[in-house]
Amino acid sequence: MLDYALLEALRTVIRCGSFDRAAKELNLTQPAISHRIKLLEERIGTVLVQRGQPCIPTLAGAALCGHAERVQWLEAELRQQLPIIAGVVAATRPVLRIAVNEDSLATWFVDVIGSFCKERGALLDLVVEDQDHTVETLRSGGVQGAITTMAEPVQGCRSVELGRMLYVAACSPDFFETYFRGGANRNSLGDAPCLSYYRNDALQYRFLKRVTGVELRPPMHWIPNVAGYLRMCEAGLGWGMFPLPMVDECIETGRLIEVMPGERLDSVLYWQSWRLSVPLLDDLLAEIKLKTRAHLVTGD
Repeated sequence: MLDYALLEALRTVIRCGSFDRAAKELNLTQPAISHRIKLLEERIGTVLVQRGQPCIPTLAGAALCGHAERVQWLEAELRQQLPIIAGVVAATRPVLRIAVNEDSLATWFVDVIGSFCKERGALLDLVVEDQDHTVETLRSGGVQGAITTMAEPVQGCRSVELGRMLYVAACSPDFFETYFRGGANRNSLGDAPCLSYYRNDALQYRFLKRVTGVELRPPMHWIPNVAGYLRMCEAGLGWGMFPLPMVDECIETGRLIEVMPGERLDSVLYWQSWRLSVPLLDDLLAEIKLKTRAHLVTGD
């Protein structure tokens, strides 16, 4: 029989990324948390946490974290079905731990998740990462669901296509005059400074390869913040790739100009979450599928 006090210590260490932060969240001492993890590892017979900055789970640790999450959600569901056990199963708000990319968070995701959490009384614990890498957080057991570009489901999870996010390359009028007066081509795109969210963000490079046919590595500004990214583009520091809904108004009012008018790049988004049916996650998926129709391009 698994000891769920030990599992909760493991889950909290992985979620917080350190023993010290986990101890503060659980109102324990750091040695007490270390003792619980060591005891659980001895009982299971394998290492469960790779110590570091941050701490990450081993494959066995990730599996146990996922199991502990499922048990907590099933207990919450049971509490709703059998109010008589309210004194046995502690009353807690469900926590939605979701990995999401910056562009979705800045456009459609808040509309979906905000209304859902208010209706269900759920709390949010978001992990923000590039859409090509959010699935890694799901694989490690740190989240219950992820918005990702990866179609292949993580082991033990399901993958559902949501639709295509359309991107446009844009810059300020002054920047356009400086770098693209003669047109956006292989030479000008290779010379013009570009903006990027993350060092592992490949969207700009995909666009450049598509429109020029060659691999280009232009000068790059690294700005890991959506609001700052947009303001830096408006200020003329570089050109960037934007979800079309984010900059529609900017383009209409002339604050930004399309680098290559009419040229679009799409990114197919998927929802991945536990394969085990949990009503709250099932309902969230239904809400996401319904409301993304207004924001993403679908085949329906």
